[in-house]
Amino acid sequence: MPCATVIHRISQASRYEAVLQFNGGTHGVRGVRYRGGVRGFRVCRCRRVAHSTGRGSGLNFGVGGLTAQGMGLVSTAFSPEALTKLRHGNLGICHTRYSTTGMSELQNCQPFVVDTLHGKIAVAHNGELVNAHALRKKVMRHGVGLSTSSDSELITQLLALTPPMEELDSPDWVARIKNLMTETPTSYSLLVMFKDVIYAVRDPYGNRPLCIGRLVPISKLHGPGAEEEDTEGWVVSSESCSFQSIGAKYYREVLPGEIVQISRHGVKSLSVVPRPEGDLPAFCIFEYVYFARPDSIFEGQMVYTVRQRCGRQLAIESPTDADVVSTVPESATPAALGYAQQSGLPYIEVLCKNRYVGRTFIQPNTRLRQLGVAKKFGALTDNFAGKRVVLIDDSIVRGNTISPIIKLLKEAGAKEVHIRVASPPIMFPCYMGINIPTKEELIANKPEFQDIAGYIGAASVKYLTVEGLVSAVQEGIASHNEKDKMNSNNKSSRKVGHCTACLTGKYPVELKW
Repeated sequence: MPCATVIHRISQASRYEAVLQFNGGTHGVRGVRYRGGVRGFRVCRCRRVAHSTGRGSGLNFGVGGLTAQGMGLVSTAFSPEALTKLRHGNLGICHTRYSTTGMSELQNCQPFVVDTLHGKIAVAHNGELVNAHALRKKVMRHGVGLSTSSDSELITQLLALTPPMEELDSPDWVARIKNLMTETPTSYSLLVMFKDVIYAVRDPYGNRPLCIGRLVPISKLHGPGAEEEDTEGWVVSSESCSFQSIGAKYYREVLPGEIVQISRHGVKSLSVVPRPEGDLPAFCIFEYVYFARPDSIFEGQMVYTVRQRCGRQLAIESPTDADVVSTVPESATPAALGYAQQSGLPYIEVLCKNRYVGRTFIQPNTRLRQLGVAKKFGALTDNFAGKRVVLIDDSIVRGNTISPIIKLLKEAGAKEVHIRVASPPIMFPCYMGINIPTKEELIANKPEFQDIAGYIGAASVKYLTVEGLVSAVQEGIASHNEKDKMNSNNKSSRKVGHCTACLTGKYPVELKW
């Protein structure tokens, strides 16, 4: 009996996942079911992957079929009764929204569904178009009306346009997607659903993540036992951390510029659209720093391991005369452990986190972020009273959250609080899917940054350098590429590059307003 499946989007601009599962018995394929979402095999799993968003959610089962949308977290946006109605769908997408372009309004919730000459398509988008304003004018000049302020609707409308060489009775989706890539170079990972096929797409710069997993029997989920013939279906997700909870194993990444087709016949790479000559990939380095869950895999390495390397590099660059090392939980914990290992200082916990409070960075205004900090942490006084504490944080963006934490620790008995940040100062806004809208908001651009230690109440503040961050990230990629060459006898290696625009102001493409 087929189960409802989902495509789910979460994160910076969101995340999503598509699952294709064969409902076959012992005699092979009897039917096919798709599912997308960054997390789940069942609709209820969507909520487990929305770790960095929660301002809007949408479901669409079967293109043009049952649709549901709501504001807030998946767990609150959809009632059990609403989800029960979707249990017997055989094709569906789900999306949770973290707004960057467009207001946090119901009309901007994805997936977007539009009619084309050949039928309906549904689209889920993670990212932010760097030339959205110019594209909006271009689309409207063609007589196409837009009903939302989201750049994701622009993508949907561009995909609905018929390419010049397309046959009247047969849509050429590769040509349509390539046309989209011609119109806008970045930033997007996409799921496009048409009839009984899903296309998974990354922009040529690979700025936003997308990966593929295999659904396997639960008995073979852990360990190397699952063979190709054990595959029960396929999953496409922005983060691989979603796979295990739905009974899937990591398979590979969607390459920058790649168009992958998921159908009843399996997974097929249709094309890889190249970047302009000389341009390197530009995967967002902030995914490693903060946004991704630590058990996700990007570029052949686990995020947790990269954050540990960042912590070790930070200890080399900025040693501290202190008694203990601790963390602002939880995204900075791997870096704190790495710092402790490299420095030889003991690691202890100084803060108790209230797990019922969400991530403060993604709150839409300063007041909500500050209130979130007040409710989020309690001090474990016995662990650090009278001691000099090195507190590791993953990043300081606006400076709203770290100052109250330092005050809390000092009032609870810390002799000194030294801040070490496992990423460089964020000095420039992101226009590719992370909500850092203006330079004026960033603490690194304010006069107070010249004496940031005094401003936030710390004994000292040191950041990881850009070079240190890049080396920590790329160390594991080089090792992974070397193993790939040894295993496949392929002497060529994939080009490596990362977007560090929020740190350096060097954007991977020209920004157009």
